[in-house]
Amino acid sequence: MQCVVNEVGEAVGKISSATSDLGSDFEGYTNKDATDKKIIRDVFTKGDAWFRAGDLMQKDKRGYFYFVDRVGDTFRWKGENVSTTEVSAIIMTFPHVVEATVYGVSIPGTDGRAGMAAMVVDESFDLTELTTYLESRLPRYAHPIFVRICGKIETTETFRQKKYELMQQGYDPTIVSDNIYFKEPERETFVRLDPELYNSILRGRKT
Repeated sequence: MQCVVNEVGEAVGKISSATSDLGSDFEGYTNKDATDKKIIRDVFTKGDAWFRAGDLMQKDKRGYFYFVDRVGDTFRWKGENVSTTEVSAIIMTFPHVVEATVYGVSIPGTDGRAGMAAMVVDESFDLTELTTYLESRLPRYAHPIFVRICGKIETTETFRQKKYELMQQGYDPTIVSDNIYFKEPERETFVRLDPELYNSILRGRKT
């Protein structure tokens, strides 16, 4: 399905076997399985084939296209796609956040993944102020449900944040030494996540 104006979707390129259409030629990878994962068929017409770029793009009403995110850097929550890059960029504009990264985490009994933000902050940081700050800048479904306050965010040798390790650790307070906060749905306020609250979330009593 083709996206409408201002809707985020994945960029695809048409694959053609016509020798005169060199711009649509796709030779694929040496690994057949990897090649097959990048090709989608019967998208707009029966028999067509398209290459999945892995980039999320958005077109405005003037016809200009903008890069939004990579496909792997999104998660789905409350039936909506959330761009981790967009959310973390907005969080980083809050004056007391030094560094931030956003990712999705699973909550038993819910569909999709909830947003979690790992942040390095200064001594003036206040979670309530951050929540108010995000109200006018992000849709409610994109707000982080969990916040992890870190001393630092580890990076690779190429200075990319080690987001995968953070995702694997999740929000279990018994294995994470950093302070973790959970946004209670009833009061819309963040509270410190302890083992008792963690177990309530796992039992589906807090989501």
